[in-house]
Amino acid sequence: MEKSGSGVFNGSAPDCRPDNRVLKNSASVCDDAKFMRAAIKEAKRAVLTKDVPVGAVVVHNGRIIARGRNTKEKHLLSTRHAEINAIEKASKKLGAWRLEGCTLYVTLEPCPMCAGAIHQARLARVVYGARDRKHGALGTVFDLFAVNGLNHYPKVDGGVLESECSTMLSDFFRGLRSSRKRGEK
Repeated sequence: MEKSGSGVFNGSAPDCRPDNRVLKNSASVCDDAKFMRAAIKEAKRAVLTKDVPVGAVVVHNGRIIARGRNTKEKHLLSTRHAEINAIEKASKKLGAWRLEGCTLYVTLEPCPMCAGAIHQARLARVVYGARDRKHGALGTVFDLFAVNGLNHYPKVDGGVLESECSTMLSDFFRGLRSSRKRGEK
């Protein structure tokens, strides 16, 4: 079984053609960028409900089968993270709780709760954009999948379109702080 930390993307967009063929990098890097852009789209939708812009997509056999975004503020539930929402939708789509052979793309490194859900869902791979320096459970704060004795270890790749994902989060929190200074809710 492969443990996490197997790769880190350099954060810049790969040199891909519009047909997703690669000029210099591997085809999987182009796919990673394409699917991360879909997760970024979901993250941008989260802002509409004043939620932190984190988005996720689940891919199976090269196709997006589920999308999720943060809805904590919308539903007033601390468990409504993008990853959880996407995993639930993927399970319903496939009619199974085991998401073997699926890849989760998420704009922010998963927290401990979401890493646990990833483990329980048996996702084959996790690809994230920005590192989470406060809650990151896939290597930044700690690495759940470095723990010996688990029955499943997904492959983990971080830093895909990291700059774009990080900037989106920074801009959101900068705007939130500015609004609070002006007395807005």
